[in-house]
Amino acid sequence: MKRLLYIGNKLSEHGYTSTSIETLGEFLESDGYTVYYASSQKNKYFRMMEMIGKTISYSNKVDYVLIDTYSTNNFWYAFIISQLCRILKLKYIPKLHGGDLPNRIVKSKFFSRLIFNNAFVNIAPSNYLLNAFKDNGYTNLYYIPNTIELDKYISFNKQFKSPKLLWVRSFSVIYNPLMAIKVFINLKMMYPDAELCMVGPKKDSSLEKAIRFAKNHNVEVNFMGKLSKQKWIELSAAYNVFINTTHFDNTPISVIEAMALGIPVVSTNVGGIPYLLKHDYNALLVSDNNIEAMTLQINRIFIEPNLANKMTGNAKESIKSFDWDMVKKQWKDLLR
Repeated sequence: MKRLLYIGNKLSEHGYTSTSIETLGEFLESDGYTVYYASSQKNKYFRMMEMIGKTISYSNKVDYVLIDTYSTNNFWYAFIISQLCRILKLKYIPKLHGGDLPNRIVKSKFFSRLIFNNAFVNIAPSNYLLNAFKDNGYTNLYYIPNTIELDKYISFNKQFKSPKLLWVRSFSVIYNPLMAIKVFINLKMMYPDAELCMVGPKKDSSLEKAIRFAKNHNVEVNFMGKLSKQKWIELSAAYNVFINTTHFDNTPISVIEAMALGIPVVSTNVGGIPYLLKHDYNALLVSDNNIEAMTLQINRIFIEPNLANKMTGNAKESIKSFDWDMVKKQWKDLLR
C-alpha cells in the first residue's frame, strides 16, 4: 500500500475546525495507506518550517505528497512545498480548496502555473473548481469530491411550527455570520419563538462582532463555540433549518452533512454552491448577503406544505456520490 505525506493545516487540537488533512487523512489510513502529516504547529512560521523539514526528511519514504491548497496566505505553503517537491523529484498532488481559488490563479498566474502545471495531478473536489481551472488552461485535473460516511448521519423527524435555525461554520468575515443574525431578527418579527444556534470556532473578529450585534439588537443567539462533529450532529436534532450565509464557498462539508441529516438548507448562491444545490429542488438559494430574500425563503418552509420533505428527500439523493465507500475507489485508482 502507498505511503503519503499530507501537507496542510492540522489544527483541530488548537480549537480550529477539522479540515481535509484530518478527515481525508483518517479515511485513507482506515483503508490501509500510511499517512504522515505536517503540520499541527499553531504558529505559521513553525508550521512552514515543519512542512519543509518533513518534506525533506520523508522524501525517500513516501510515494506522493498531498498538499491542501487554499486561496489566502496558505497558498504560499502550497507554492513553497510544491517547488521543494520538484527539487526532490517527488510526485505531489495539490488538493484544491476555497471558493476564491479561481481568483487566486488569475491574480497569481505565474506562481499558480509553477504549482499546478508541474503537479502529478490536481484534485478538484467540486465541478466549480474543476471548470474554473479548465477555463484557465489547466488540463492535469481529476475530480474527486469531498466525502463523508453517510451511514453515520441519522435523520430526525422535524416539526415546522417555528424556525429553529442552525449555522455551522468558522466565525470568519468570508462566512458572513452577521447575515444569519440579521435574518434571525427578521424572522423573530413573524415567529416570536424562533431560535438561532451558531456553531464554530473563532477565526477573526467576526465572533465578537456577532455577539455585540445580537446584544445591541436584543436578540438571544446560542453561540456554542467549536463542537466536535458528533456533538453538533446530536445538537442538530433540535433544529429545523440549516442556513449557509457565506460570501465565498466551494463545496462545504457542513452543508453536505446538513443534507445527510435531513435538515432543509437555505444558502447564498455563491462559488461552488450552485454545483451542489439547486433552488427549489434540494435547497433554497438567495443572492449574496440578501437578508430579505433569505428571510422570505426560510418562511416558505413554514407556510408551504411538503416543501421541506421534498427538498430533504432530493438532498439525500443528491449526496450519495459523496459517501466514502464511493469516493475511496477514486482515490485507489489515482494512487495505485
